[in-house]
Amino acid sequence: MLSSAAPLWCLPLNILGRQTSSFCLRPLCSLFCPSSCSWTRLWNTTFAFQILKLNMMNKIRGGPGKMNAMLFELILIGFIGLNHAAIQRPDYDDTPEPEFLNPSWMTSIPDDQPLSEVTMPGTHNTMALYGGVYAECQSWSLDSQLRAGVRFLDVRVRHVKGNLTIHHGVAYQRAHFGHVLEAVADFLREYPSETVLMRLKEEFSETNDIYGAVVNYIQRYAVWDLLWHSRLVPTMGEARGKLIILQDFSGPDLGMRYGSLNIADNWKVPTLLHVEEKWQKVHEHLEAAPVGNKAQIFLTYSSGAGVFAFPRAVSQRINAQLYDYLTTR
Repeated sequence: MLSSAAPLWCLPLNILGRQTSSFCLRPLCSLFCPSSCSWTRLWNTTFAFQILKLNMMNKIRGGPGKMNAMLFELILIGFIGLNHAAIQRPDYDDTPEPEFLNPSWMTSIPDDQPLSEVTMPGTHNTMALYGGVYAECQSWSLDSQLRAGVRFLDVRVRHVKGNLTIHHGVAYQRAHFGHVLEAVADFLREYPSETVLMRLKEEFSETNDIYGAVVNYIQRYAVWDLLWHSRLVPTMGEARGKLIILQDFSGPDLGMRYGSLNIADNWKVPTLLHVEEKWQKVHEHLEAAPVGNKAQIFLTYSSGAGVFAFPRAVSQRINAQLYDYLTTR
């Protein structure tokens, strides 16, 4: 449970584990569209959302012409929240730098505590800072995320002739896997009390054969002993100073298998009218974790997007509910 005496942190995209230790993190990390977005607010969010809800049923009953009008409103509602001014509040932060840093919050966790009983903040598409409103998922650099307290990373690599570049779909993120490894290794060298979990998967290529390239990058940009070499969930003491790769690709073991986690990733949010459905799925998984298998890590994604619901607009709404949920624990 969260310590009610401490400033509370909020997970923009992922919740990992079951119960927290007495660390404080406020705010957690950047969400989706960074402050450099060029979109401006089309109209007041609350007013527009209420208009959409009031008119929805009338439009549906009005036939094809009315349905077209409804579709146009849904498109507009997807743009809501993409305002040029950056936001920094306890539950949501899309500014370039975190307001608070908490780089060594794991220090106080007992060494014998299983990692499956530690709640850790994380980011979906950790390196996605470029590519427009559909592709951008963060506004903080990897180093800033780690220093703010993020301990779960979601990294996607495109594989071309042994090269592993960072992508979110078609959007190249101006980095390669070596940059990620160097940042994590440098951070763990400076803060050996911490651990970092990294989901690693192939994206925007279909070679289904990235294992050799991953090993090559580890040898070039890190050291083999940096990794946790087991499928088993470590204790906090065993995990300190380690990068735990959550392997979402084929090949011999490099760490834990991503598929061994209990994962809730209901990312499809067609419109902002579906945000409440998304939140209910997040809530159900959060409630299931404390009574679930203690030998299994629970991973809850609070991220979501759709054609008529940009990631930033979804996160602003989900984060508010998630923050309220956490402050009562």
